[in-house]
Amino acid sequence: MLLPLNNLRNAVIAFVLLPLLGLLVALGLLGLREFEQQMELRMQEDIELVARSIRLPISTAMIRRDAMDVQQALDSAFQLEQVFGVYVYDSRGDLIATSGPRSPSLDRRREARVITETGSQGAFDERQGREVFSFFLPLTDAGGRIIGLLQITRDVTRFQAYIAQMRWQGGLAIGLLSLVFLLVVLIGHHRAVGRHVSRLADAMHRVGGGTRGLRVPEQGPQELRLLATTMNEMIERREDSERALEVQRARRTELEEKLRQSEKLAAIGQLAAGVAHELGTPLGVIAGRAQRARREIPGSSPASGEIGSLLAELGRVEHIVRQLLNFARRNPLNLREIALPALVNDVVARVRIGAGRPDIAVETGPEDGAGEETAIALRADPARLEQALGNLIENAVHAARRQVRIHWRSMAHEGRDSVEIGVVDDGPGIAEADAHRLFEPFFTTKPAGQGTGLGLAVAHAAVEDHGGELRLDRDWRPGTRFVMTLPAAGGSLR
Repeated sequence: MLLPLNNLRNAVIAFVLLPLLGLLVALGLLGLREFEQQMELRMQEDIELVARSIRLPISTAMIRRDAMDVQQALDSAFQLEQVFGVYVYDSRGDLIATSGPRSPSLDRRREARVITETGSQGAFDERQGREVFSFFLPLTDAGGRIIGLLQITRDVTRFQAYIAQMRWQGGLAIGLLSLVFLLVVLIGHHRAVGRHVSRLADAMHRVGGGTRGLRVPEQGPQELRLLATTMNEMIERREDSERALEVQRARRTELEEKLRQSEKLAAIGQLAAGVAHELGTPLGVIAGRAQRARREIPGSSPASGEIGSLLAELGRVEHIVRQLLNFARRNPLNLREIALPALVNDVVARVRIGAGRPDIAVETGPEDGAGEETAIALRADPARLEQALGNLIENAVHAARRQVRIHWRSMAHEGRDSVEIGVVDDGPGIAEADAHRLFEPFFTTKPAGQGTGLGLAVAHAAVEDHGGELRLDRDWRPGTRFVMTLPAAGGSLR
């Protein structure tokens, strides 16, 4: 089965290890072949050396025609361990002496003559089921005339067994070495690459699953460390993009909420204007006739008291209608430069008269206490700003236990000179659940019949028309603090 090349380990095995093993096997086979050739050459040289050592005495004995000396020379060579048989032929190719098993290879004279004429040579043959090697050496007289042929045969069975053993041992060694190489590659791949790649893959899987704040371990070889560093940078950019996207979503949600609130306020404003317009005329008629009736009834009459209560309630209804009209009207601003301290003091005086709580102390002044009474000026519509400040201060006086404080300071807000006005009371504060609804029309935290829920909505609309901001300081404890931010004199509207 072929290795799937879809991972680095198999690719290393296929393109690095297998070629190396192939080269190793090829070199092993070449080395074994060279060893066999060298061993065979050594064997031939040994037989040739034996043949040349007995060549002279055999030639001399043949010249003297001394068959006994020839046989003795053959027997002396046969005593050597590596010699299987020794044979002597005359010049006609007839076997004249032998020591060892009879050699059938040169029974024919023609073959003996051919070998005699061509000189010494070697050949492999099989004798009695055993493989042998024969070396042939011509015998000459003193004049160089060929007088016979010497054949020495050696048994190569043990040599072949030794070569087979060397082949088996060489193959085993190559197999073991291949296994070692494979283990080295697998272990090395795991230690140097595999475990680090597994960490990278695990980390990316967890990041893909939504885990935040996770970083890939920068370990392993330089290439993998570079990859881990790049992945960490990518993760950081992704998290930055997600955070920016979350901010954009929150901003979009806020803008959508503001848009819905604006549409809601516009609809409420139209309704309020219509209701106030329809109620204004009959209420005026009722109030006029009630006042005329009161003048005609004696003051001691019980009916006079009832009419007085009726006029008081009509005044309350008229106040509600006036607030509805103020909320509904978004007329163009009549901007003028206003001295803030004087405006605050006038509003405080008016509220203290109408609030009916002389026990509440009201303090006014700059926040840092530097006495900048005449240094801060606003460019605003006096009537709208007085109305907004009046609603805030009136609510603070009603909620306070002992004290209300109005302070202001100059500051830079959104790249422009602004004035921040704070209205603080020491009352019980506003519940967190109600904080996000404070500026909704008709929402009030006062008991039923004591508030219309339009005061903060009117103040918020007036401040926004001036390009400012009105907010509740949710971190202020104890009591309640509203913060109004308006452009300073010379500042521009949004």
